Amino acid sequence: MAKWDYDGPILEIDKLSISFFTRLREIPAVMDFSATVLPGEALGLVGESGCGKSTVALGVMQDLGVNGRIVGGSIKFKGRDLGEMSMEELRDIRGNEIAMIYQEPMASLNPAMKIGKQLMEVPMIHEGITEKEAYERALEVVTDVKLPDPKRMLNSFPHQLSGGQQQRIVIAMALMSKPALLILDEPTTALDVTVEAAVVELVKELGEKYGTSMLFISHNLGLVLETCDRICVMYSGEAVERGSIEDVFDKMRHPYTQALFRSIPLPGADKNSRPLVAIPGNFPLPHERPPGCNFGPRCDYFVEGVCNTGDVKMVPIPQDERHESRCRRIDEIDWNAPIVATETHAKSEPGNVVLKMDNLKKYYEVAANALFGGGDKKVVKANETLSFEARESETLAIVGESGCGKSTFAKVLMGLETATDGEILLDNRSIGEVPIEERDTKTVSSVQMVFQNPFDTLNPSMTVGRQIIRALEIFGIGENENARRQRMLELLDLVKLPREFAERMPRQLSGGQKQRVGIARAFAGGARIVVADEPVSALDVSVQAAVTDLLMEIQRNEKTTLLFISHDLSIVRYLSDRVMVMYLGHVVELGDTDQVFSPPYHPYTEALLSAVPIADTSIEKQHIVLEGDIPSAMNPPSGCPFQTRCRWKDKVPGNLCETEVPSQKTLADGHEIKCHLSDEALGEMEPVIKIAAE
Repeated sequence: MAKWDYDGPILEIDKLSISFFTRLREIPAVMDFSATVLPGEALGLVGESGCGKSTVALGVMQDLGVNGRIVGGSIKFKGRDLGEMSMEELRDIRGNEIAMIYQEPMASLNPAMKIGKQLMEVPMIHEGITEKEAYERALEVVTDVKLPDPKRMLNSFPHQLSGGQQQRIVIAMALMSKPALLILDEPTTALDVTVEAAVVELVKELGEKYGTSMLFISHNLGLVLETCDRICVMYSGEAVERGSIEDVFDKMRHPYTQALFRSIPLPGADKNSRPLVAIPGNFPLPHERPPGCNFGPRCDYFVEGVCNTGDVKMVPIPQDERHESRCRRIDEIDWNAPIVATETHAKSEPGNVVLKMDNLKKYYEVAANALFGGGDKKVVKANETLSFEARESETLAIVGESGCGKSTFAKVLMGLETATDGEILLDNRSIGEVPIEERDTKTVSSVQMVFQNPFDTLNPSMTVGRQIIRALEIFGIGENENARRQRMLELLDLVKLPREFAERMPRQLSGGQKQRVGIARAFAGGARIVVADEPVSALDVSVQAAVTDLLMEIQRNEKTTLLFISHDLSIVRYLSDRVMVMYLGHVVELGDTDQVFSPPYHPYTEALLSAVPIADTSIEKQHIVLEGDIPSAMNPPSGCPFQTRCRWKDKVPGNLCETEVPSQKTLADGHEIKCHLSDEALGEMEPVIKIAAE
């Protein structure tokens, strides 16, 4: 079937309701949801997990599985109701006119089939074109998605590509039939921030080139600001506000939208003087929604008898085009009132040095032919001469992309690996050579870890209280079971969980609650150092603020040293006192937060800062997209590890960057940088992030 021209809206969702049916009950997942996407327009769909974003996308794809059903409203694509089409017609439209890109690229790729063949299948099946034409088109889209050496790419298997390359292939596959509508479901969550920036840039360019309309699902407001024209905010199955990016970001008219923005670290937020405001309470379960406004029980502006009766309808906002909100008190709220900080804290002064690393090296020896183990050995230099100090009550952030050696260094510190060379001193005792099974109880309880994924770290068959008591037993705390039980209840108080949670199983807890149990366990033995490895990246935005503030509060009271591993520079700027930037095993920059976030930067830090999406329309950013992928640690480049991707390389005379590893130089008190650039060249650097003049 030829694609027919159509000049109305590409996608019209009108009063859509979707339910899932279980043996017990009907669970309404989406209610009264409307949205329109015009030709060439990108609509961002944002909200926390469980709000129904992905259900809307699956409704558009008509792929709700056995239990899901559309129970009201309609979804029209180019004016035709998708619900009334035959399976044949739907098959023709899916993948051909509507394409979807999922969060996990490998889920969309066949591991046993070469990339070229997978790409060529799409137009050969949908359009019946010849193999030669399909190959030409595959070559064109792989070039469009900026992959190096397209012919080699088409001849590769998926496992031979990096995560960022795989995601580009999935985007190329979606574009093979030049669809009219592209649905992107959290397409960059699994990627590094610099790779994410390049993929987002790519999606925008391709949208313009092909004139594709987009439905972009994300929980990252900064990403939506950079990619979309319009935004729709969802809460608990309903759209609560929609409008243009400018209207919703600068003139928000729903308490939930406002609460979301107050819980993310925008420029200017500060853990002491302007703390984040977490959203109180929890997300309602689908079958336990409150009467009236779903957000009512968590809303600062709730009024009994007004907000909790009857259905709350979407109302248009006067003067704004296509801007609507689902709030009864919209005209009574002072939307420009400043945020009232609940409490501010004095900056805590760092105490004595607790942890000192001196020229730490960690090398792994691997077989060059990893599959069969034979042949030569290769050395992977995971950490290369790391040196730094961390003090009591201090937060040191460790920043870098995957593969830079952050987690390896954490493993060595925890004793899960031993150092190849150099020294780690904990309270002046050397622990770098001592594996965890040989460490004494005091050392083990002094260095604890909070992991990225709270789901993987709790024993599913043991109650929450029992798991914390188990940790207390291992750390030798409490004279008897009663004393340990009392301490466990105090730890639940510490992480602001109700004491009755002691009897609950992990499956009865939300992600944020599980992470709190993980934090309680880490602090059970009076930890001196807590390594927090991306502790909030798996959590929703509103939960992130609560967990981050909890960590800060415990740290203030317990005077703990916090090593915060992250690639999210917004959160790093908000909570860290000092920042260490790593690239391919090297520390390329180290300094206090203000030094690292203002020029001069190491060229890699500059690119990282430019890559972070910021949900603020008043911010102007320098636009730096890194070319190429991170080199392999098995085969690092000669000279400076960053030279293959550096935009400042031509400012250095000769081929110094390619032949010599730069030495660490001190720019100001405590600000160190590993770079060949002269002081004059560093002095020319402009700030990456500026607040635009009014």
